[in-house]
Amino acid sequence: MQASPHILIVDDHREIRELVARALTKEGFRISVAADGRAMRKVMADARTDLIILDLMLPGEDGLSLCRALRSESNVPIIMLTAKGDEIDRVVGLEVGADDYVPKPFGSRELIARIRAVLRRTQAEGKADQPQRAGRYRFDRWRLDTGARELQREDGVTVPLSTGEFDLLIALIERPGRVLNRDQLLDLARGRTASALDRSIDTQVSRLRKKLELDPNEPKIIKTVWGGGYMFASEVAPE
Repeated sequence: MQASPHILIVDDHREIRELVARALTKEGFRISVAADGRAMRKVMADARTDLIILDLMLPGEDGLSLCRALRSESNVPIIMLTAKGDEIDRVVGLEVGADDYVPKPFGSRELIARIRAVLRRTQAEGKADQPQRAGRYRFDRWRLDTGARELQREDGVTVPLSTGEFDLLIALIERPGRVLNRDQLLDLARGRTASALDRSIDTQVSRLRKKLELDPNEPKIIKTVWGGGYMFASEVAPE
């Protein structure tokens, strides 16, 4: 029998940790909790973690710093909890590698729906039986291994991708030369249940360009088609 997903809740407010833990436990998830980055790393060292719920405002090392550090070494899905209502806080969270966000105060049903949506995407990526998808692609200076979820530059350097970046790159790379608008990319990369920000695609494209392009301000791989969307302009060679 497959074990239920292990969710790690990182929040310095005990009441919130306990409230979320109770709600998720009722849904059959396995739960661990941590009050700060140090406790989070200890839990992750002791057990496989399938998803992290990470509060933006933490004492010491804040949620954005932790998210950035996690994304540099891991593809574990991250849902940010943002106490502020400003859109900029949510956008910054996506920019540093979060897969989704939930603003406080939030309802348990919404949080559970977001968790299930993110887990569905990541579990689908891990399936080996995807005959429509090549295992590896080559384009420009890059080689993408979809099985290992690794993006490797021609000099051998491996560049980490968040779940959102990987989803978007696959959506684009499998449709080279085709103009895709934001709604199409949201459906292809995140799924209709993600309820993502309208700007999240632009944010993910910007992050991908910083990793892929020689000059992100003059992109040659992912081009903007004004009034249309985005197009993967590089030649793609499946392996």
